[in-house]
Amino acid sequence: MTRTVEERDRMLAFAGSTTSTLTAAIALVAALVPGSLSSIESTIIVVVLCLLILAAGAAMRRRTSPIPVVVTLAAAVIGIAVVGMSGETDGLGATAVVALLAAASSSSAFLLGAEARRRIILGIGFAAVLAVTLPALIAVHGQLVTALAVTVGSWAFCTGISVWVARVVPETIDRIEGMSDAYRTERQASELEARRRQSARLLHDTVLATLTLLAHSGRGVGEHALRSQAAEDAALLRQLRLGYTPDPAASGDYRLRQVQESTLGNTLETVKQRFQRMGLDVAWHGTGHVLLPSETLDAFLLALAECLENVRRHSGETQAHVTITDDDVTVRAMVTDSGIGFDTGSVSPGRLGFTESIVARVRDVGGNARLFSAPGSGTTVVLEVPKA
Repeated sequence: MTRTVEERDRMLAFAGSTTSTLTAAIALVAALVPGSLSSIESTIIVVVLCLLILAAGAAMRRRTSPIPVVVTLAAAVIGIAVVGMSGETDGLGATAVVALLAAASSSSAFLLGAEARRRIILGIGFAAVLAVTLPALIAVHGQLVTALAVTVGSWAFCTGISVWVARVVPETIDRIEGMSDAYRTERQASELEARRRQSARLLHDTVLATLTLLAHSGRGVGEHALRSQAAEDAALLRQLRLGYTPDPAASGDYRLRQVQESTLGNTLETVKQRFQRMGLDVAWHGTGHVLLPSETLDAFLLALAECLENVRRHSGETQAHVTITDDDVTVRAMVTDSGIGFDTGSVSPGRLGFTESIVARVRDVGGNARLFSAPGSGTTVVLEVPKA
């Protein structure tokens, strides 16, 4: 609530400052017009008071203190009284000065009308302005109706704006805060979903892969490689239990250090050696020296490794071909095997290995993945990621 009041008062102070500055500046010019006031002394006093109102308006713009408001109101009342005591004039110039000073005094209504307890001071100030305006206009034979219309109208306008802002601003701020809370909740939900999906991919690429090997008695994998992979998975689980957030380096290989940037050639060999230990010969073709951002490189290599893992598990082949190509904006990898193939329409949407570890992973970094296969015709997966 305090913040709402501060925002409201800041807006009203700005409006009050603008009104008092504009009307006081015009009153200053009107007072300096020859013949507006009957004596040089009264002209000097009114000029000084107009300058004081201008200074108070500038102070009001910087801070929502009651002092500039009181100074503006008091200076306007004194200035109107001085005009009334200045003696006989033609009335027109003096009427302009009185009306403008009365309008300058109305700027105080912006802040005084915002709360019920302040409106008592507002009423006293308005009564004081009227009390000096009427005698002043009669003394200088001024345009009584016009000056009173300006005085009452300016005070009514400023008070009405103040009351309206006092009601509207809190509602507006509450709606904005409500929208901010909804956005914050949605963002937290999105982040939670992203972490959940990352955790699912992590478990699929590590622990579940190892358990699958054990379920098949480690078929096609040497005992040493199986033990090494199980030890890495166990270390990863210990890190997760201690609260660490591991960063992926390759499918089944996560570490706690972020890779800032690396060339593709520095990492493809690691993937190749890993699958050689697992009994899959990977033949590389095309370029192997493409620079990618670390996040894109991680997603690309993890998806590529998952493709090779699928070849090792499901194709019935011991060799896969990986062709790396690139152009000005995109890096592509085509993973092919001559295995048994399958009907792509039979892939379940719930299969983490393809939908999450491959497709969703490259899409998260702005890439795309396409699958081509048919029973007896092998399988081809094309991965595409942006260079920037």
